[in-house]
Amino acid sequence: MASFRFPKREKLSRQKLWEEVFSKGATIKAYPLLLYYLQSPLPEPVPVQAGFAVSKRNFRRAVHRNRIKRLMREAFRLEKPGFFNNTEGSFAFVFLYIGRELPDFDTISRATHTLLTKFNPHEAAAED
Repeated sequence: MASFRFPKREKLSRQKLWEEVFSKGATIKAYPLLLYYLQSPLPEPVPVQAGFAVSKRNFRRAVHRNRIKRLMREAFRLEKPGFFNNTEGSFAFVFLYIGRELPDFDTISRATHTLLTKFNPHEAAAED
């Protein structure tokens, strides 16, 4: 049975790892989302740790940024079991919202599905 949870150990929380993903990682784009990813040893025994970010320049109100991040986490939580149940290696993901308007859940969900479909862990492992 697939687990639709998103526990704390799967959240990308180390500042050094965030910086490493942005400096050394590869990107995939599916408007309005951008995915930075990096194959890296993680501090926890999980296949993927994910972080979510929204630009303060585009969304001045914290309420709007938090809502978008909540939608992105929910979409990732629902899509994750189909993609990472039998993945080799561990990856750090950062999802960035690059749109300028407040999205609905369907938009975020479709973009998340597209990003995860485009992401191929075997190609990512070969890049290193």
